[in-house]
Amino acid sequence: MAQWHLSFSRLASMSLSFLPDGAGYGEAQLSPTFYDEDCPNATSIVRAVIVEALQTDPRIAASLTRLFFHDCFVNGCDGSILLDNSSTIDSEKGAFANNNSARGFDVVDNIKTALETACPGIVSFWRPLMDSSIRKKGFSTTANRTAANEALPAPSFTLDELKASFAAVGLDTTDLVALSGAHTFGRAQCQFFSDRLYDFNSTGSPDPTLNSTYLETLSALCPESGNGSVLADLDPTTPDGFDADYFSNLQVHYGLLQSDQELFSTSGADTVDIVNSYSANQSAFFESFVISMNKMGNISVLTGTEGEIRLNCSKVNEDSYGSSATLIAEY
Repeated sequence: MAQWHLSFSRLASMSLSFLPDGAGYGEAQLSPTFYDEDCPNATSIVRAVIVEALQTDPRIAASLTRLFFHDCFVNGCDGSILLDNSSTIDSEKGAFANNNSARGFDVVDNIKTALETACPGIVSFWRPLMDSSIRKKGFSTTANRTAANEALPAPSFTLDELKASFAAVGLDTTDLVALSGAHTFGRAQCQFFSDRLYDFNSTGSPDPTLNSTYLETLSALCPESGNGSVLADLDPTTPDGFDADYFSNLQVHYGLLQSDQELFSTSGADTVDIVNSYSANQSAFFESFVISMNKMGNISVLTGTEGEIRLNCSKVNEDSYGSSATLIAEY
């Protein structure tokens, strides 16, 4: 956890220098200093809740990063993934990539509660990891499970499919590789990669890009027809550290997901040089990751009077309790 905290503290600080004042990536109403007067301690409040969560759950940083990613790729970064099922909402939590997989909703709730206590009705908070990104944003009042099932990149995607998925939301190849680097920590369930171990592309054989020693390790952890919910480290070398080891792992064919290894093992791919660059220069990865996270965080955000500042992250206001005081009591 100490390694994660050191690296991500650096990223949070770096993000302030990479994000323009006032506007970011064409969004004229976005500003990293928007809440400086109305909720001046917003950044420290968010940081404190996450640090507390890390004390008991070293996976939570990776889970929150994934939650953010899965929100932004579906109709933009509008908090729609946080909404529960209702009479009018088919929750994105039930999408294939999220069902029994997405986690961290309780921490987002705790962050919202802490912000409501300090600054009632002010902060429509979403991006919990990058401190500089607390800005004027509204939450969506709708969700789109169909879009979630269609838009989120699958762990079995080829490089061409990955590029197309990222391009659809305005992200380029460098963004693809940098953001894939978030797999430097966290876990994945056996069900999302077991086909690589036993029946890759319906060949009846393992994925030939898998390191043979790594294949043995994974096969022991995830036996054929075994429990698909068993967890494996996305980064087998430093599973809870935010570093460049993810890219070094790809170079020796230790990518857990097909979508990971595709970045390095696709013949003639332009992603190979980027992987090599980040493996050799961790600072370059950190800098690119900050830029790409901020770029992703500006996908179709709701500003001004669009959306709403939800009292409860999982419900639109018409279905909530009607006051921040009641909301706090419910949490």
